[in-house]
Amino acid sequence: MHLRSIVLLLTVLAIAALAALNWPALATPSLVSLGIVSFEAPLGLMMLALTALLGIFFVAYVLSLQGSVLFETRRHTRELQAQRELADKAEASRFTELRTFLEAQHRQAHSAVLARLDSLEARLAARAEESDNTTAAYVGQLEQQLRTHNPVVSHRV
Repeated sequence: MHLRSIVLLLTVLAIAALAALNWPALATPSLVSLGIVSFEAPLGLMMLALTALLGIFFVAYVLSLQGSVLFETRRHTRELQAQRELADKAEASRFTELRTFLEAQHRQAHSAVLARLDSLEARLAARAEESDNTTAAYVGQLEQQLRTHNPVVSHRV
């Protein structure tokens, strides 16, 4: 229990004990004045009844305050949940947008790499063709030189 609850409980117990121990004094009739009217009644019992009524109003006020706080807490929880869901949807949307962007970048980079490979392959094929032609020309020159300088070798071949 909280310290406030213990103090409140001890106060109520003290009032109850004083009322029980001093019941004859509380129940003794006396002259009570309400300003315009005076009458004879037990003043102690009237004060005790007013104290009990004040306690009842106090408990009712605390319960209504606690109920309104509970209601506000539930409302805030619902609002926070709605905001959390909205944020989750926005985050999912951003992830989807990022994924789409990355896939487009990947496709673009892939196309660029393939184009570069095609270009390199074409240059390599041209270079190989040029090398083959040069080698064939050199071989042809060597054969020509061999035929003109060595007629015997040319007949054997």
